[in-house]
Amino acid sequence: MKSKLLLTGLATALLVAGQAMAKVTPDQAAELGKSLTPLGAEMAGNKAGTIPAWKPLKDADIPASYKNPGQHQPNPYPDDKPLFTITAENLDQYRDKLTPGQIKLFETYPETFKMPIYETRRNARYPERIYENTQKAATNAELLKGGNGFKGAYDAYPFPIPQNGLEALWNHIVRYRGEYLVRRASEVAVQRNGDYSLVTSQQEVYFNYNNPAQTETELDNVLFYYLSFAKAPARLAGGAVLVHETLDQVAEPRKAWGYNAGQRRVRRAPNLAYDTPIAAADGLRTADDTDLYNGAPDRYDWELKGKKEIYIPYNNFNLISPELKYDDVLMAGHVNPEHTRYELHRVWEVEGTLKKGSRHIYSKRVLYLDEDSWGAALVDQYDGRGELWRVSIGYLMNFYDLPTTWTALDVFHDLQARRYHVQGLGNEESLFLDFAQAIPDDKYFKPSALRRRGRR
Repeated sequence: MKSKLLLTGLATALLVAGQAMAKVTPDQAAELGKSLTPLGAEMAGNKAGTIPAWKPLKDADIPASYKNPGQHQPNPYPDDKPLFTITAENLDQYRDKLTPGQIKLFETYPETFKMPIYETRRNARYPERIYENTQKAATNAELLKGGNGFKGAYDAYPFPIPQNGLEALWNHIVRYRGEYLVRRASEVAVQRNGDYSLVTSQQEVYFNYNNPAQTETELDNVLFYYLSFAKAPARLAGGAVLVHETLDQVAEPRKAWGYNAGQRRVRRAPNLAYDTPIAAADGLRTADDTDLYNGAPDRYDWELKGKKEIYIPYNNFNLISPELKYDDVLMAGHVNPEHTRYELHRVWEVEGTLKKGSRHIYSKRVLYLDEDSWGAALVDQYDGRGELWRVSIGYLMNFYDLPTTWTALDVFHDLQARRYHVQGLGNEESLFLDFAQAIPDDKYFKPSALRRRGRR
């Protein structure tokens, strides 16, 4: 049994325990940094040699043209070429390495949807303190009652060796994205004919959970503070949204406020959760679709199905290049596949089934979490009839200045309406994503400051 644990990366073997809630043992946690990466992925590649061993990006690999925080990150692999391209015509050769949602995209857009497949580069890396804190959390973290939060972890991935679906899901929800970030970006709802109208905003996020100057006891049940204020179009400019994201949202629901520039009033937004539709997404994204999944997990039963090898979007530096215009990226049906990059990676498959008596527009959602970053690369969402309805795609890339692995774009497809929504467009913005600014004072994310921040 011991050799089997080492061979499969230890974490996979734990699935035999099903939904067991026992903590990870010290011997199991000791494999972090040995047979497992510091975040719990299998250190080794696969037997076929199509997935390499983990090799985090080094400072020396960062292009010399990257000089200033917030600038668009140049591609460190400019000479890479596709190994092959999956199309509707050769789809059957690769079905075993695709998700149901990806297959459905090929079937929905057989003439235009493609997946260029590149060399796999497992280059995810994180600050040393995240590795150290995750090592501590491995034997200390435990889910709260009902799984609606956790304790025993701070500034860490709480469950690097997950034993059930909820633990894996929490790794995604609290994955590291810095301490404070500022981003100016646009989102669009792309219609069937390819038409779209930009909604541009500036977002600022203070990740309270990742502030190294604090401890778990000072968390006060707040994971992060989120502030977004609209810049365009003119009819929306000046409007703002403020969110205080709680860790246990069942005990203390998410707090949200909105500021209407025309009325000059700040109001509570109590329903910004679960399947509440997001206005800027034209009904194509729910509140808990944001970030591919966020918020309280209590309406679903979550099962850790295991690991599999699939082609997922990875190292998508070209997709957010400032050399591209939004018209180059957006097209009818889906983003332009000529600018995307897919690689073969191992993922955790986590399936959420709607609990009896709970309400949500999705009866089931299946998340595919990148083993090296715990970020969701793909999510399949099913309607009340059990039919595949929507597919969410996180175009992952290495933000080597932080460092972390996050998404260049988040794209939400409605397969029935044949429309899609895109978040994070920044090709035409001078400020893309800045992780280097200082954390503001305590008053910055108060509702009382919302009116001032949201002025036109």
